[in-house]
Amino acid sequence: MIVIEWVARDMERRLTAILAADVVGYSRLMGEDEGGTLERLKACRRELVHPAIAEFHGRIIKLMGDGALVEFASVVDAVQCAAVVQRKMASRDQGVSETQRIEFRIGINLGDVIVEGDDIYGDGVNIAARLQALAQPGGICVSGTAFDHAVHKADVGFSALGEQHLKNIADPVRVYRVLLDPSKAGKVVAATRRPGRLALILATGAALLIAIAAIVFAWQWRFAPQRPSIAVLPFGEISDTTGQDYFTEGLTNDLITDLSKISGLLVIARDSAFAFKGKSMDVRQIAEQLNVRYVLEGSVRRAGNAVRINVQLIDATTGRNVWAERYDRDYTDIFALQNEVIERIVSALAVRLSESERTQIARLPTRNLEAYDFYTRAEQKVYSIDYRSLEEALSLYEKATRLDPEFADAHTGYARAIVDVLGFDYQPLMLSAVARQRAYDAAGRGLELNPQSARAYAVLGILQMLDGEIDEAIASVKKAVALDPNGAEAELNLAIVLTYGGQNPEALAAMERVLELDPKPRAQVYDYYGLVLYMNHHYEEAIRAVRTVRPEEPSDLGLEILAMANARLGGMAEAHKAVEAILERSPGQSLANLRVLYSHHRRQEDLDHRLDALRSAKLPEWSYDFRGRSEDRLDADAIGALATDKTWIGHQYDGVDFFMELGANGDFALRAHNNIIVGKFTLEDDFLCTRSSSVLLGRKFCSPVYRNPGGSAKKHDEYVFPDGGSVWYFSAAP
Repeated sequence: MIVIEWVARDMERRLTAILAADVVGYSRLMGEDEGGTLERLKACRRELVHPAIAEFHGRIIKLMGDGALVEFASVVDAVQCAAVVQRKMASRDQGVSETQRIEFRIGINLGDVIVEGDDIYGDGVNIAARLQALAQPGGICVSGTAFDHAVHKADVGFSALGEQHLKNIADPVRVYRVLLDPSKAGKVVAATRRPGRLALILATGAALLIAIAAIVFAWQWRFAPQRPSIAVLPFGEISDTTGQDYFTEGLTNDLITDLSKISGLLVIARDSAFAFKGKSMDVRQIAEQLNVRYVLEGSVRRAGNAVRINVQLIDATTGRNVWAERYDRDYTDIFALQNEVIERIVSALAVRLSESERTQIARLPTRNLEAYDFYTRAEQKVYSIDYRSLEEALSLYEKATRLDPEFADAHTGYARAIVDVLGFDYQPLMLSAVARQRAYDAAGRGLELNPQSARAYAVLGILQMLDGEIDEAIASVKKAVALDPNGAEAELNLAIVLTYGGQNPEALAAMERVLELDPKPRAQVYDYYGLVLYMNHHYEEAIRAVRTVRPEEPSDLGLEILAMANARLGGMAEAHKAVEAILERSPGQSLANLRVLYSHHRRQEDLDHRLDALRSAKLPEWSYDFRGRSEDRLDADAIGALATDKTWIGHQYDGVDFFMELGANGDFALRAHNNIIVGKFTLEDDFLCTRSSSVLLGRKFCSPVYRNPGGSAKKHDEYVFPDGGSVWYFSAAP
């Protein structure tokens, strides 16, 4: 076989100097004094950082709320720029307490990068970011490649820190600390005083001990268990018959799922791996984009019950095969074949499996291959989050569980799909009360059949969060992460639950792990990333996250984040624009509705952090911006007289007629749009409160009631009450 290496023509590479910087303790500073920190940081950038970058011919690639990524054509320029910034920063903010001063950490690397448009990425960038994290507050760290070009040329000195093992960087990196003291300029600092004989003897002995320790450490490191990183690319489908792509995708997905259970591996998530489906790219480029060393790829041919699979494991650092194999099997042996491939990967990468991991991987999902066929079809549909695909996925999962009631994965897949029904409010598919109960039942059944199901625990955590059981939800999603150490979906659910639990820094750490495991995720992941960043007061980064994949048409949540973050940053024009887009999609959207929708926030200050910003961005308090006059508002007694054993007849804001019967026992039945909603009503603090299991997850919604100054009994609009989705005009009849 002849292999021809192909390099994408639209990918530019170049050697460049990269400077990465961030603000020390940014979250703490924002938490203590948000306004003051923002003002000082903006002034610092305007008066110091940007002029220095311009002076030394730098190009800003990214500007985050707490940092920056800058490119320089010259390493010397990069180091000189960093030194100027850090020296001047040392004398800034003299009137500010030490705990509130802004300090930078800076990392500089000379490395090869991939260029796409105005952005750059690759290990060259990653190393700069890791060096920045090593730097002391107010300090600078540079790589060995940068040191080699800048030593004796930049107006600084250097102190060697030796080789450092940086996170997700395969080989150790030489690191040097930059010395800003002008007296050290041009020097690599060494001892400056001749030691006495005793000191020399002690130093020699210490050096010998250090050398021995270093040898022992190096020997241990060589044989210490590493965590190989791997991406399983979508297998190619080369069957003679059409319609087999679901089987090929299912095989790829199963391999990813099983490998993800192995704690000794770092496995890239399905979404990122499938981002390369159908693309002709060199595996080394793919590996660099996904930040992995190994790539598994293959092809599948299926003809009836005969299955042929070609698979190869590639070391992306060399482009060579670690192993390659062809398997000719019967379809009935598909699970044994998957296990055999997993065993070969584990053996090739010298990964040790725990007993629980080995048991989970060897577990037979079902003995009914027809049920498995329906399941793989459902799995293909469920990742396309739209109404029709979810409807088909639910039907296919149900067919699978009818054929095999003990098919745990099909039950948990069904539960996960229902969570999307709830999340995207696809009421015509399933009323929220029914969806909630079915999701609980399916996740519970999945755990009953497989107590080690990470997916079931992840679904359970989201359901518990929606029910306000935050502690239980956190325990469930943490269990999911423990069972699936490479599960980007489990980590995402953890980040979401931690956000609503008020643990915002921990949620951000979980989101960063999500993006490590899933560097090319679905657009919805960036929306959640934007929310987590916003809740951590990283407003500029939140905006960038939302704009990453949907710059022109953000989702509903994305628009909310744009409105909130821009309002916090003072960009009111952009904030108002985002709210206008929200109201164009959902004309009746309001703060009242979101207050109920997001009421599972454990901390009131977190909910206020969202709603106050949306209020500043001009999102209406009530639907259609209804504003009643205080003199027209009814008190509890007046509302009670209207509501007890009465029938309300009237129309909504859009003119659609409605009838609402309110019983003396607190029951109500509302008929509108040929739909009937039933529930309970109560009177609380001059509000009429309603609760229905079919609306807003069964949560209570409270609204004021007003006299309508221009209304009449003839027009059935003597009174009016707004809620989260409409405004209701009515008259009351016995």
